Amino acid sequence: MTRDTQIFDIIRRERDRQTKGIELIASENFVSDQVLEAMGSVLTNKYAEGYPGKRYYGGCEVVDESERLAIERLKQMYGACWANVQPHSGAQANMAVFMACLQAGDKFLGLNLSHGGHLSHGSPVNFSGLMFKALEYNVKESDGRVDYDQLEQVARAERPKLIIAGASAYSREWDYERIRKVADEIGAIFMVDMAHPAGLIAAGLLKNPVRYAHIVTSTTHKTMRGPRGGVIMMGEDFPNPWGKTTPKGEVKMMSALLDSAVFPGTQGGPLEHVIAAKAVAFGEALSPDFKLYQQQVQKNAAVMAQAFMERGYNIVSGGTDNHCMLVDLRTKFPDLTGKIAEKALVSADITTNKNMVPFDSRSAFQTSGLRFGTPAITTRGLKEDKMPWIVELIDTVLSNPESEENIRSVREAVNKEMVQYPLFAW
Repeated sequence: MTRDTQIFDIIRRERDRQTKGIELIASENFVSDQVLEAMGSVLTNKYAEGYPGKRYYGGCEVVDESERLAIERLKQMYGACWANVQPHSGAQANMAVFMACLQAGDKFLGLNLSHGGHLSHGSPVNFSGLMFKALEYNVKESDGRVDYDQLEQVARAERPKLIIAGASAYSREWDYERIRKVADEIGAIFMVDMAHPAGLIAAGLLKNPVRYAHIVTSTTHKTMRGPRGGVIMMGEDFPNPWGKTTPKGEVKMMSALLDSAVFPGTQGGPLEHVIAAKAVAFGEALSPDFKLYQQQVQKNAAVMAQAFMERGYNIVSGGTDNHCMLVDLRTKFPDLTGKIAEKALVSADITTNKNMVPFDSRSAFQTSGLRFGTPAITTRGLKEDKMPWIVELIDTVLSNPESEENIRSVREAVNKEMVQYPLFAW
């Protein structure tokens, strides 16, 4: 068979792009060689509808072992009593929870998307907003932190069947205990989408929502440094969808509902090569080195946020507890949109993404903010001493985003520095 030079040339160029630049997208990371190896393994050949020991196809004995190992490692990592590792993405994991716990038209409560919430937490163009009635809570304009008083007021007034904690662009720890208390008060299911801080949580650096929520979903990339995919977990204390409290330790009813909501409810055969890569990533996350890595992620983020503030930028909430930060450009560059800023930085081989900030005066297509994260650059080996330098480069670009000479100068500095941090072994 003739080698497909076109597609492999594209892959080579993408590898070059990743290698030479500074990756600051908070939801991206670089996987290990082991994860890449598992993703490209012969497990991609096996179709395995169903669950280990209960497949609709023969010849699944080996992939059953791989999937069971992924489940056990995930449960061990977070202290869960049940887990499903088949969701193809975090959004599909969230959809399965909705399918299992709600009826079409039911109310649920999540963080306002323009205040840092996620697409699958109520966007009107997403399944969550199309099929269900989305209610929202905000962050406070005064400090950029979740308005728990408002959350409680909306929950008591509207009595949603599901309350979601978790965000796409929020840099602070969550008060899971307070949300659980109000969920219990109104008889709602409390779900946490921990996709962004999952690695920090696994390392014990942030609170573990499995101890507080009825159901927890996550992605397996971002701070987890695994393949792209999703998972669902449960602790031992949760109500069932009909309002009755399930005895502690009895997870059979809800786990069956969630399993069936994943397959056959929202997707068909699982991606067993991806599940094997998840197992590899979970194994890496259980190692002592992973905690050291996450501590560096957190340290890098804190130093980067401080460096931005020292240069006159407004960090929403005034800092970060996790891996990311949301920069409101209006305080320093009132006429600069996130869209223009993102384009200029990408041209300088500094990758980030435009993002709405709370109480934004611009649309989601323009935005007044940028979101930055440190997982990927930490994987590359950069330490906190390099964070002020990175912020200096960003500030240089944003000070004159239309200057090609300015952008070229920064790009050359980036490329020269990043060659010292090799990424791939192959």
